[in-house]
Amino acid sequence: MRLFAACLGLLVVLPPVGAAGLSDPFGTAAITPARPDPAAAGRTGGGPCATTLPATPLTAIDVVDLALCNNPQTREVWANARVQAAQVGVAQAAWLPELDARFGASRNYAQSSVPRYVNAQSTALTLSWLVFDSGARSANLEGARELLAAAAATQDAVVQSLFLAALQAFYTAQAAKAAVVSTTEAERAAREGFNAAESRYNVGAATPADRLLAQTALSQATLTRIRAEGEARNSLGTLATTIGFSAASPITVAEPGSLQPDAAFNRDVEALIAEAELRRPDLKAAEAQVRAAEAGVDLAQAQGRPTLSLSAAPVWAEVDNSSRNTGVLGLTLAVPLFTGFDTTYRVRSAAAQVDVRTAQRDSLKNQTALDVWRAYQNLATATQSLRSTADLVASAEQSERVALGRYKAGVGNVLDVLAAQSALASARLQRIQAALDWYVSRATLAQAMGALDYTLLQGAAEGRP
Repeated sequence: MRLFAACLGLLVVLPPVGAAGLSDPFGTAAITPARPDPAAAGRTGGGPCATTLPATPLTAIDVVDLALCNNPQTREVWANARVQAAQVGVAQAAWLPELDARFGASRNYAQSSVPRYVNAQSTALTLSWLVFDSGARSANLEGARELLAAAAATQDAVVQSLFLAALQAFYTAQAAKAAVVSTTEAERAAREGFNAAESRYNVGAATPADRLLAQTALSQATLTRIRAEGEARNSLGTLATTIGFSAASPITVAEPGSLQPDAAFNRDVEALIAEAELRRPDLKAAEAQVRAAEAGVDLAQAQGRPTLSLSAAPVWAEVDNSSRNTGVLGLTLAVPLFTGFDTTYRVRSAAAQVDVRTAQRDSLKNQTALDVWRAYQNLATATQSLRSTADLVASAEQSERVALGRYKAGVGNVLDVLAAQSALASARLQRIQAALDWYVSRATLAQAMGALDYTLLQGAAEGRP
């Protein structure tokens, strides 16, 4: 029993693995990417993450803040990054020796002329240390570090994708809200036209067909307004889900400010593509995956080479009150002579994996150029459309006023009024759609270039995206 007491004393002296100071001996927390939140994404002047919806109408910055703090995707991608950071620690641990303690106790019955019991206890400490491994540990560590770099870049890519999704949902909700206002105004105008037709019909200045046409136009305007209200409710549910809340959460969005499209994006598209190839986080992740695969080739080659290990194992035994101490100290050189071609095919597989990752990177690079090209052209088109719809709405409003005035004065017909009202309603909806397209296209171009962050939003007026 003296041996067991000594071993228990040894366990008391050794610090536990999870003790303070040993929970992260390789400092992996310092190389782990920061948790995705507004501050990490470049937000200035912001406070801690909010877990509840504000009482005021949401602005674009509010929506992005809430999405980065509450959407489950940010927690998932950060957890993946922490997994890879821990794998770096696992790779570094391979350089340290391993120490095992073993305890044994038995009670044996000895059959003889005088039966008796023999008690035996044994304790052993085994130290094993891989001294030389032909570069396997270095290759494994390099691969783990590159995979961590890939995880960090992937986290940035997910943050930008979530950033864009939040803005798309916000702008769509704003557009849906504006569509409700527009269709409500169109319904009011249709009702005014119907009242005018009914007044003229009552005094005998209009035919029953005029009254029925005006009634049909009013019913159609009412139906359009009801559908717009349904779309607005759906867009708010989508926005609530995107920012990490229930679709039934009560949400209101701020009114859009006056939109003055700028030409900051109007640059050489080839320069934009070149910038995207330097900034896109998914491209950085793909490059890191290629380097990790190259390290995998080195690891596969090293696993087929010699290794040298040191071992030491003191043993304390006590049998029937008789103590005995022994020990082993030695070096082991392992030289793989034939592994059934296992190493050959491991190296071949790792080399093919490099080709896979390289092809994926090149494909992503081509896709990046296409993404920037499309986003650039879409933004240019949206900018021109936005400017054209301003003139379209102005002329349609004037046409509707003239047609309705002529009809009330008895010198016009109801078809002219209905046509003018329909054209005005269409022009207003096109203006709303053009504004939505411009906002989304601007954010999409920034995301395609890998530059979507708070600089796109900060400095704008409150309530203006």
